[in-house]
Amino acid sequence: MSNQYDLIIIGGGAGAFAAAIKANELKAITLMVNQGLPLGGTCVNVGCVPSKTLLWAGEVMHLAKSHNISGLDIEVKNFDFSKVIQHELDLVARLKEEKYQKVLSQLEYVTHVEGQATFTSSNEIEVNGQKYQAKKFIIAAGSTATVPPIGGIREVGFLTHIEALKLKQQPRELIVVGAGPVGLEFTQMYARFGTKVTILHRGLSIFRGEEELTTRLAKLLTNEGITIKTGVQVQSARKEGDKKVVSYLVEEKQEEVSADEILLAVGKTPNTHDLTLDKAGVEIDEKQAIKVNPNFQSSQSHIYSVGDITNGPLRLETTAGREGTLVAENALKGTQNSIDYNSVPWTIFTDPQLAGVGFTEKEQMKRFGTCMCKTVSFKDVPKALIINRTEGLIKMAIHPETKQIMGVHILSPNAGDLIAEAMVLIKNKNTIDDVVNSLPMFPTLSEAIKIAALSFTNDITKLSCCI
Repeated sequence: MSNQYDLIIIGGGAGAFAAAIKANELKAITLMVNQGLPLGGTCVNVGCVPSKTLLWAGEVMHLAKSHNISGLDIEVKNFDFSKVIQHELDLVARLKEEKYQKVLSQLEYVTHVEGQATFTSSNEIEVNGQKYQAKKFIIAAGSTATVPPIGGIREVGFLTHIEALKLKQQPRELIVVGAGPVGLEFTQMYARFGTKVTILHRGLSIFRGEEELTTRLAKLLTNEGITIKTGVQVQSARKEGDKKVVSYLVEEKQEEVSADEILLAVGKTPNTHDLTLDKAGVEIDEKQAIKVNPNFQSSQSHIYSVGDITNGPLRLETTAGREGTLVAENALKGTQNSIDYNSVPWTIFTDPQLAGVGFTEKEQMKRFGTCMCKTVSFKDVPKALIINRTEGLIKMAIHPETKQIMGVHILSPNAGDLIAEAMVLIKNKNTIDDVVNSLPMFPTLSEAIKIAALSFTNDITKLSCCI
């Protein structure tokens, strides 16, 4: 077998697979090299698929007890944590085979090698003692959970999202360090299974974005029995019998909390360390991420990079996959594909979900010096009243002169589904007039977007249901 390729892809996750599929369409002789997480990367193995499976299980349990429907009493019997975990692992195994292993086997022009790739020069890598050359490279090797500098944490032991998805025994008490998407999702998931959870978060707000929405989400989580400590500086961890004790500073006071397990959810570190990128002349930033331009090129014009390993503005499954498709075209056809990240939505899959796309109020104030923003309660959305889910909020920001919709942020059930409409509105530069003149289905939660648009020109409390 020749070791000369048109393209070498390093990685096996969403970005790498999308690039491989596109390279195969273009009939480029391609080598995919993967090590670490199995084929499929974070999403199918230790990310979206398993975590959302467990979140749904927790949501079903919670809904059974908290549906607020008069005259309906549902009892949850025989909750078996280990069986729920096994259900999740079985789904992961099935999707990994169907969506990745089988797909890869059908790519005529793509060869797969398992092993650690290291650059020996800007046009050559070494894997398992074998050298391979290529005209173009795509680095999509992902990232790994960051272990913060907490004294004694390695000796005491900790979980990342990887281990937390495979536990056979449910912890009675859990400390979660960090309150980003991973921290918040795992917190609610385990809390609804019956674990007592404490969040320790460095920031003053549980998440970036619209403060009204994040404050409401924090209150809802607290109402479910979750303890949230913000403005925290975690200092050290130690063992005391069967317990793990974390010491931290909050408002200049020393406090401690103990639990069976500690989950670290403070972010991810790009997997650049073992690639010997210096030998290829590929530059990385202070966070160890590969520096790329809008066309996904590194400091070496024939070496491209996508996904978590880059310094890109958004690190999402969605963007990694799209970047992979576009970067393969750029590398093999010389195109200049890029992504408008401002029109890419994001979601935290708590219940209610928190989702957003486009500018926040702060970002709009920074750009225009003013913000035309309106926040609407889901108490004004008929479908929310019907299903007794009125705790949510939707916030819309528009251009102060043109009325173009610049940002939408939603806290509600299925906000991740609702944000898709907002994504299209922002991508197509629609105005609130376009939305007001639309006819969403009644009664649905998606009407919230039209009601938010109407709120700029109407007192929505004086409108009938079907408007």
